[in-house]
Amino acid sequence: MVASRWLASSPLARPIPPDEIEDSRLLRVLVQGLVTVGIGSVVVAAAGVTAASWWNLLAIPLSAVGATFSWQRRRDRNIAVKFFIAIGMLMALAAFFSRLLEAPGDTRIVLAELLVQLQVLHSFDLPRRKDLGYSMMIGLILLGVAATISQTLAFAPLLVLFLALAVPVLRLDYQSRLGLGPIAWGEIKLRPTLGRFLGLMALIVGLGLLIFVFLPRLPGYQIQNFPVSSVIDTPGDFSGEDILNSAYRDNGGEDGEGDGFGDGAGTIQGQGKTTGPGVVDTVSYYGFNQRMNQNLRGTMTPQVVMRVRSQAPGFWRVLAFDTYTGQGWDISRNDEAQTLNRSRFSAQTFLPIDPTLARNREVVQTYTLVSELPNLIPAMYQPKQLYFPTREVAIDAEGSLRSPVVLQEGMTYTVVSRVPFRDRTLLGQAGTRYPPGMRSHYLQVPEELLEPVRAKTEELLATSPVPLTNAYEKSLYLAQALKQRYTIQPELPFFNAEQDLVESFLFQTQGGYPDHFSTVLTIMLRSIDIPARLVAGFGEGEFNPFTGFYVVRNTDAYALTEVYFPQYGWFGFDPIPGHELIPPSLRESEAFSMVRRFWDWLAGGLPSPLVGFVDGLITLLSDGIAYLVRTFNALLNLGWVGIMLGIAIATALGFVAWLAFLGLRRGWRYRQLRQLPPTERLYQQMLTWFAHQGLGKTPAETPIEYGQRLYQQTQPQLAQAANEIAHAYVRWRYGGEPQNLAYLGEKLQAIRKNGAPRQRLIRR
Repeated sequence: MVASRWLASSPLARPIPPDEIEDSRLLRVLVQGLVTVGIGSVVVAAAGVTAASWWNLLAIPLSAVGATFSWQRRRDRNIAVKFFIAIGMLMALAAFFSRLLEAPGDTRIVLAELLVQLQVLHSFDLPRRKDLGYSMMIGLILLGVAATISQTLAFAPLLVLFLALAVPVLRLDYQSRLGLGPIAWGEIKLRPTLGRFLGLMALIVGLGLLIFVFLPRLPGYQIQNFPVSSVIDTPGDFSGEDILNSAYRDNGGEDGEGDGFGDGAGTIQGQGKTTGPGVVDTVSYYGFNQRMNQNLRGTMTPQVVMRVRSQAPGFWRVLAFDTYTGQGWDISRNDEAQTLNRSRFSAQTFLPIDPTLARNREVVQTYTLVSELPNLIPAMYQPKQLYFPTREVAIDAEGSLRSPVVLQEGMTYTVVSRVPFRDRTLLGQAGTRYPPGMRSHYLQVPEELLEPVRAKTEELLATSPVPLTNAYEKSLYLAQALKQRYTIQPELPFFNAEQDLVESFLFQTQGGYPDHFSTVLTIMLRSIDIPARLVAGFGEGEFNPFTGFYVVRNTDAYALTEVYFPQYGWFGFDPIPGHELIPPSLRESEAFSMVRRFWDWLAGGLPSPLVGFVDGLITLLSDGIAYLVRTFNALLNLGWVGIMLGIAIATALGFVAWLAFLGLRRGWRYRQLRQLPPTERLYQQMLTWFAHQGLGKTPAETPIEYGQRLYQQTQPQLAQAANEIAHAYVRWRYGGEPQNLAYLGEKLQAIRKNGAPRQRLIRR
C-alpha cells in the first residue's frame, strides 16, 4: 500500500497526453472480440488433436475484466499496475520454460498458452491505440496457431467470425489514426452500413475460396522439425515381436486366463478363434495381427481413427504377411524384428531401406490418432525416417513398423518415406532375377492347391487379346480379371475345417469378402512364379480440401497384393471390385491437385460430354506442367549451360505468352465494342486510339472537357474531328438525338489517317 501511494505521488505518474488516448468504446469492444475469438480458436482447434487445457477459456472473462479496467483508468499512468504486470509476465515465462523442459515435443500449444497468459496481463494496461494494436496482433497470432493445429471444420466459423470483426476494426483504427474521433452510436446508419459490410464480407470470402482452389500446392515441410507428440516412457524389454491388437484377446488357454493381448491366438469378441469361424470386431480391423484369420464374418461400425496430412495421397501401409495358411495369413519371421533406438536429443529415427533403381520422391506424412490403434505404425512405403514419441521402435522383416505401446488417441507422429514412381515400362522390363531368399518366402503355395490354381491362372491369362510377356502386365491383367469375373458376397458362409479359401473362391462360390480377392490374387501370382505378399493397411480416406487432412476411418482398412520387381522393389495391386486397380500413389505433378478435387466434386452434376472435355483440358495441363518440371530438372543437370538455356527458353515462352495476352485482350475489346450502340462504339474507338497515342481521357473529365484539352496537345484538325465525335456522343447519350453515323465514321478514319505523322513529330 505504501509503495502504491509513493508511486502515485511520484513525478512519473503524470497523465498521458490526451491525443494519445483511445476514446473509441466501439473500437475497444471489437478488439476485445478479436482477442476472444483468438483464445477460443486455440481451444477448439486443439480439441481431440493435442493436449490443451480447457482452463484457457478462463482467459476470456479475465481479459474482458482487464479491458474494462483499462477503459476506466485510461487517463492514468498506472505505474503500480505496470509493475505487477511485469512480475506476472516473468512468472509466465518461467512457467513456459519449465513446461518445455518437462515435456519436450510439439511446442505450438505451449507457446499459444504463453501468449494467452501475456494477453490477459496486457489487457490491464490499454490506454493508447497502439496498445490495442498489440492486442489485435495477439488475436491474429492465436488464430494462426489454431489454423496450424486444426484438423476439422469446427475452426471455420471462428475464422469467419474473426474476419467479420476485423473489417470494422480496421476501419475504426484508420479513422482513429486520422484523428477524426470516435463515431457516435446515433450517427451509424444501420441498414446501408450492414449492406456494405455483408457485401464486402461476401467478396472477401469468395475471393479467398477462389484463390484457395487455384493456388498451386507445392511440396510443404521444407523444414526438418516435424510434428511429434511428447516423449512416452516405455518398458525396457521391448523386442518388437508382440502385436497389441484389442480385437484379438488372448484367453490364455483353456482356463481362460490371459492378459488381453499376447501372440494373437485368442478370440475375436469371444466368438471365434484366429484359426476358425468367428465374428469381426466392430471397431478394430482384424488384419492387424501376427495371424490374419479370413474365416470371419460381419462388418465394422464406421468411426474416424486418424487424420493424415501428407504431401501426396497413398496407401497407409500397416502390416505384411508372407505365409498362406489356407484360411488366412501368418508372419513366419515375426521373431526377426529389429529394434531401433533414437537419440535422446532428437525425435528422429533412421530406418533401413532397400536400394532401388526406381525414380522416387520424399513424401512427408503427419499422422494424428483420433482413436486407439494397435502398436503398428501406419506409413507409406518405404519409410526412411520416423519422428515418433517413443525412444525405440521396431521394424520387422516385411518392412512394417512397430511401437512399444498401443497408439493412443491424440498421439501425433511424422514419417518421411522414399516413395517410388510407378513406371509401367521399366517395371515390365524388370526380369525375373530375384535376390536370394525371395523365392523361399514369397512363392509359398500349399502343395495340393498349386496345380489347380496354376491352371486357372493360365486360363485367365490366355483370355488376354495380346500376349502377356512380363510379370507387371500379368499382375495387372489378373487383378482386373478378378474384378470383372468374381463378385463380393456379403452373405458368404463360414469355411469348414477342410475348406481352402482360394479354392472355394475360384471354383465354388465365385467370389467372397473384399480381402479374399487380394488373397486369391497373391496365391495366383505365386502359382506362376511371381513373388507376392499380402499387405494390410488403410486407404487414403476422405480428403478434406478445407483442412488439408485425409480423414481415415476404420472401414478404410483393407488388404491388397504387393508384387516384387527385381531392382525396383514392391508395388501394390488392388483386385477388390469398386477400388482403383492401382492403389493411391505418386503423380508427376500435385501442384494443382485442389483444382482436380474441386472439379471431381462439380462434375457430378454436369453432362458427360462437357465433363470429358474439361477432363481432357485438366489432363493436358497436368501433363504440360509435369513435362516442364522434367525439362527444368534436366537443364539443371547440364550446369551453367543448362541454366542459361533454361533462361532463354523461359524468356521466349514469356514473350509468346505476352503476345497471346495482347491478342486475347484485343479480341475481347473488339467483342465489347461490337455489343455497343453505333454512336457509343465510334466514341469509344476514338478514345482508344488517342489513349494509344498517350492522350487518354481521365475519369474526371467530361467528353466536352476532353475535346477542349485536345486542342492544346495535338493537331487542330484532329482536335476538331474529336470534338465533333464527342459532341455527337453527348447529344445522343443525354438528348437521345440520332446522329449521322457515316459522317462520324469518316471523321474517325481521318483521325486514324492523319494522326500518326503528327504523333511521331511530337515524340521527336
